[in-house]
Amino acid sequence: MTPTIIAILAAGIILAALLGAGIALVIGYRLGEARNKSKFEERLRLEKEASERLLLEMQQQQREALHEAREETARFRATIERENAERRAELQRQERRLQQKEESLERKIEALEQRERRLQARERAVEELRQEVEELKRQQQTELERISHLSEEEARELLLSRMEALVRTEASRRARIIEEEAREQAEARAREIITLAIQRCASDQVSEAVVSVVPLPNEEMKGRIIGREGRNIRALEAATGVDLIIDDTPEAVILSGFDPVRREVARLALNRLILDGRIHPTRIEDVVAKAQQEVDSIIREAGERAAMEANVHGLQPELLKILGRLHFRTSYGQNVLAHSVEVAILAGTIAHELGADVNVCKTAALLHDIGKAIDQEVEGPHAVVGGEIARRFGKSPKIIHAMVAHHASEMEPQSLEAAIVQAADAISAARPGARRETIDLYLKRLEALESIANSFPGVEKSFAIQAGREVRIIVKPDEIDEYGANRLASEIAHKIEESLDYPGQIKVCVVRETRAVDYAR
Repeated sequence: MTPTIIAILAAGIILAALLGAGIALVIGYRLGEARNKSKFEERLRLEKEASERLLLEMQQQQREALHEAREETARFRATIERENAERRAELQRQERRLQQKEESLERKIEALEQRERRLQARERAVEELRQEVEELKRQQQTELERISHLSEEEARELLLSRMEALVRTEASRRARIIEEEAREQAEARAREIITLAIQRCASDQVSEAVVSVVPLPNEEMKGRIIGREGRNIRALEAATGVDLIIDDTPEAVILSGFDPVRREVARLALNRLILDGRIHPTRIEDVVAKAQQEVDSIIREAGERAAMEANVHGLQPELLKILGRLHFRTSYGQNVLAHSVEVAILAGTIAHELGADVNVCKTAALLHDIGKAIDQEVEGPHAVVGGEIARRFGKSPKIIHAMVAHHASEMEPQSLEAAIVQAADAISAARPGARRETIDLYLKRLEALESIANSFPGVEKSFAIQAGREVRIIVKPDEIDEYGANRLASEIAHKIEESLDYPGQIKVCVVRETRAVDYAR
């Protein structure tokens, strides 16, 4: 076979193969379409059946929901009808109660109207009786004025004046009885408490004065103290702040200064310089510095010892140092620190007996005169200055008030503790031997007592006795009666309290004496 024929045969075979493949493809496509159509129809059938089942279920659910809704509506309607029935019944009950109340109110209104009519009738009757009484009263008053020859005002004044005299006499009599009873009871109780406090105090200290005179071994020492052209005395005065007075006083140098601590430093330094014999400005400065340290130590120890003796705890070191400065301060010859300790002991004992705050009384009594430690540096009364010091160190208002009020001239005591501190201060200052007083001040105080007593009308004579602790007054018996003597004693005592400053208390004794004299012939 030739190649041409072979090629033609091959091409025919290929063409036949391609044709067979195309026919196979067409047949396969047709078969696929038929299968897809059958599947689609099957799916449509299944979906239709599912839709029908879903529709049937929905219809069933709708019927059930409708049935339940009907049942719920029936129940709701029954509940509403039951509630309405109950409300109607309640409204009927309320209506019946309101009707009963209205009927009761009407009955009460009717009863009130009847009572009002009766009261009006009574008022008319009372008004008629009042008019009759007024008329009778006018007739009786006219008759009384005619009989007594006095008008109504004159009779009233006469009656009031007589009643006033009777009431005054009776009031004075009763006041005297009450005062005597109260005085007896108060004096007995006060005497018991004060005696107990003084017995427990047991103070050995009576008085102490700051020494301001330094003795010298000889007269030549004065020249050495003065130094060349006065340089030694100037250096000593500049270092101590105290004036040195060197005069004709034999073998003595006088130290002058308002600050007792500085005077003590100067006294110690001058004594050491005299004993050492080396007196020059450099040595003076060294000795004064050592004396200052020694005095500071003495002050600190004195403050601590005073707090320990008074049994007062919790005081700051700086406050104890200020308190210790009172060791070098005196008042009327009485050492102020010893006086403060004594007042603290007395106040604590009295507070314990009276049931007051013992700690407040002791602390306030120990610090009551602390203002005197710096009153040379700060202006104002020492009680007020002391209160400011206590406030600066954080003390309580009760303690501060008791400190400031220990002198009534600065503040009146407003608490039991303040009154106790004031009384303890007066006891410590007024006890025998506690203080010294110059003869001039003593005489002036006696004269002032007698002049106050003589200034009252009805006083014939007055005498200040018992060292000024009592003033005895002789009155005119025809001008001052028995009860007037009581009033006069109270008025004179009040005037003395307002006019004079004195320790302790002053007894005012008014004497009224009537003498009848006749002669037998």
